[in-house]
Amino acid sequence: MDQPTVTAYDAAAAAFAADWHAQPAPADLHALVRRFFRRGGRTADIGCGSGREVGWLDANGFPATGFDPSEGLLAQARALYPGLTFVPTALPDLAGIPAESFDNVLCETVLMHLPQDAIAASVQRLVAILRPGGCLYLSWRVTAGADARDAQGRLYAAFAPSLVTAAMDGAVILLDAPATSASSGKPIHRVIARKHVATGEAKR
Repeated sequence: MDQPTVTAYDAAAAAFAADWHAQPAPADLHALVRRFFRRGGRTADIGCGSGREVGWLDANGFPATGFDPSEGLLAQARALYPGLTFVPTALPDLAGIPAESFDNVLCETVLMHLPQDAIAASVQRLVAILRPGGCLYLSWRVTAGADARDAQGRLYAAFAPSLVTAAMDGAVILLDAPATSASSGKPIHRVIARKHVATGEAKR
C-alpha cells in the first residue's frame, strides 16, 4: 500500500469517517452485492476504512470481516461497529489471510491507492483468498492521464482496466464496466469475477 496514503488516512481518520458516513447509501453497490455474492457466505471487505460496508454486509446476510492498513480508520470502525471484527493488513500481501478463506471479497475504491507495479499482484492475491466458486467485487476511482495526489497526499493511480482483468487468472469476469458511484458521485470502474471451481470439486 502507498504509505503516504495510509498516513493521510491515519492523520484525519475521524474526518474521513464522518464524510463517508454522511454520503448517500451506495445503492448501486448493494444491488450488485445482492446479485452476485453468496448470501450467508463468509465475506471480506478489503480496504474497509471506517467500516460502513462491513456494517451493511453483516446486517444483510453476508457475515463480514473488515481489513485495512490504517489503524486510525480501524479505530473509527471499531467504535462505530463494536460487535464486528476489524483487522489490520494491507495489499498486496494481505498478511494473515489464508488462501481460500472467503466466499465473497469486496474491495471498493482501494486499488487506486496502490503503486501501479503493485496492482496486478494485489488482484492475484484477492482471487487467491477466495474459495472456489467465490465472488470478487473490485472498484477504483478513475484518474485520467498520470498518477496524482490530492490535497491530503493520497495517491490516485492512473491505469487501464486491462491491468486488473489480465491478472484474474483462475476466474471468470462477470462485469467489467465504468460507472458513477451513487454514494460519492465520482467516476469509478467496476470488475466482478467468480473464481473457477476445479473439475470434480463441489462448490463449498
